[in-house]
Amino acid sequence: MTKVTLRKKMISKGRYTLYLDIYPPIKDQLTGKLERKIYLKIFIYKRARTEADKLHNRETIALAEHIRAQRQIDIQNIKYNYLSEERLNSNFILFFQKEADKRRCSYNWQMAVNYLEAFAGDSFPFGGLTEDFCEKYGNYLLSSPAIGRYRRKISKNTAACYFAKFKSTLRRAYRNNYLLTDLGNIISNIEIKDTHRPFLFLDELQRMVEAECKSILVKKAGLFSALTGVRYSDIESLKWGSIQGTQGNFYILFNQNKTGKAEYLPISDDTFNLLGIRGEDEKKVFNGLKYDLVTRRVVDNAYANHALFVLFRVGSSFNSVVKKKLNG
Repeated sequence: MTKVTLRKKMISKGRYTLYLDIYPPIKDQLTGKLERKIYLKIFIYKRARTEADKLHNRETIALAEHIRAQRQIDIQNIKYNYLSEERLNSNFILFFQKEADKRRCSYNWQMAVNYLEAFAGDSFPFGGLTEDFCEKYGNYLLSSPAIGRYRRKISKNTAACYFAKFKSTLRRAYRNNYLLTDLGNIISNIEIKDTHRPFLFLDELQRMVEAECKSILVKKAGLFSALTGVRYSDIESLKWGSIQGTQGNFYILFNQNKTGKAEYLPISDDTFNLLGIRGEDEKKVFNGLKYDLVTRRVVDNAYANHALFVLFRVGSSFNSVVKKKLNG
């Protein structure tokens, strides 16, 4: 059985700092590291000479003992499948934000947090998470709210994407003992609507190659997407180490961000040459590329309507056009 003991350690100016000694150590639910000592950041005097010092010592030790007892209860609650009041009152929005921060380059994760915050406020306790709440939140997303920078309503598939991030975070919260019920696996997904994917004709892509773009990075990424069919999220995270092979046999090895599936994608020499000088394996191919940069820069007439990355799909027959234009 794990035991929590109150201990003290000598520090400067004739004082002891108080800490909790947990043995055997337990795993911190957020960091995953073993937790043995927890310093309380409170102190007592080694020699309490005045009545004020003696009173300080008594009250501080009483406070430390209360914290120790509560910590012992929390550990037992986790063992016997109960949740402490502290955890139930913890802010789920902050927990969700931490999950999004692990994926700093993901626009969808941050927007998923933003939409939940718009629905529930910037502070919502774990204790308020129920099947009914989750259902109401799903219906809210399906109502196509518009909270983004451009105040555009979201599609059903975008709602499904944000709700999937919400469910993933619920599963993480359950594994970390913030929830007694695995809501992430209980509640239903928002069904994705089959859509017709627009495409570009060769003459449209040729105009795209010829057109001037305020950002060379965006144009290069757009052409690369057009020639490979790789979606925006995978282009943004693509690293040089994922591009392998030799002349006549280049290919990309990666896991798609959207589907999680491993992909092996051959690319032509012309497509590889489009990327310029090869960087270090851990460096991003399109370093500095951001979603808002794409939507802000790709506004030239030749790019209008068709320029978003989800539309860049074309076969290898366009390679000759790109090669000719790039080589002047």
